[in-house]
Amino acid sequence: MKILVTGTAGFIGSHLAKKLIELGNEIVGLDNINDYYDQKVKYGRLQRTGIIKNLEDGPKIEYNKLLTSSINTNHKFIKLNLEDKDSMFKLFEEEKFDAVCNLAAQAGVRYSLTNPDAYMDSNIIGFMNILEACRHNNVKNLSYASSSSVYGLNEELPFSTNHDVSHPISLYAASKKSNELMAHTYSHLFDISTTGLRFFTVYGPWGRPDMALFLFTKAALEGSTIDVFNNGDMLRDFTYIDDIVEGIIRVINNPAKKDQKWNGKTGQVSTSSAPYKVYNIGNNNPVKLMDFITAIENKLGKTIDKNMMPIQAGDVPTPFADVQDLIDDLDYKPETPIQEGIDNFVDWYLEFFGYNTDGSKK
Repeated sequence: MKILVTGTAGFIGSHLAKKLIELGNEIVGLDNINDYYDQKVKYGRLQRTGIIKNLEDGPKIEYNKLLTSSINTNHKFIKLNLEDKDSMFKLFEEEKFDAVCNLAAQAGVRYSLTNPDAYMDSNIIGFMNILEACRHNNVKNLSYASSSSVYGLNEELPFSTNHDVSHPISLYAASKKSNELMAHTYSHLFDISTTGLRFFTVYGPWGRPDMALFLFTKAALEGSTIDVFNNGDMLRDFTYIDDIVEGIIRVINNPAKKDQKWNGKTGQVSTSSAPYKVYNIGNNNPVKLMDFITAIENKLGKTIDKNMMPIQAGDVPTPFADVQDLIDDLDYKPETPIQEGIDNFVDWYLEFFGYNTDGSKK
């Protein structure tokens, strides 16, 4: 297929684009390469797929210019904002995509507390442009990133896609739930197959610098102190990046179908009479935050100094996923052990940032 993958300078998007290319697809990657976090990491992701030859070329990438990978000519990239409607429509008209996977978004729960406009621009207006571009260019296969944060104040565990998610506790979560509602509308009105993916704490090599694993590893190597929120009494459904990518690919290859038995009185929340579906992607095996930290310490042979803190506004203490419908529909369940995943991340971190395991620079 010819697939548009947005967010390919990002963590999940870069891994997905690389794997889809390896499987023989033609990929156009899109990202605005904003400065939400260290752009060196974003440029590094583009470098490893041949979009740029070295990190110094990153800042020179021109806006709205299609680039071809030096590694595989079936992989192209364009620097573009989702909210740039005219350029988005032109891209769709010229490239004629078979499918779209929208992973581009303004990420982060805490950032949304102080920068709400960024979430409206990218996550609402940008997603609207994706939907409209699909509608007007006959793209019938759309998958998109939602988030486990949509569960908000829901306390029924494990989180199921058929639970009520009417009480988000961050603007980020509200924007992701809005995406699900918008997608359903377009599935209903225009027969576009849409599948939302509620990701649960994704981790692994090339991860985001604002996430816990990155911050904890950096602190361990530098001998600094980490803040451990909710006094360490947190559970997270940590899901390794390769498992996430496998799940996304199965979704792309199996577009949502109409539930022929669905009705407005007894129908499940996660399906519809329209070609619409929402899945959780998580391990269904929550890990204690302190065990996660211990796995980093095991890999590095260091003890990390910890500052125990109360829970942060917008955080959900114990999210983990019911993934039974993913197993039933796509025969898929994440399985990477936490220590193996953390070992892979730390190996990448040491190499990319030039550290020895004792914290000294190479």
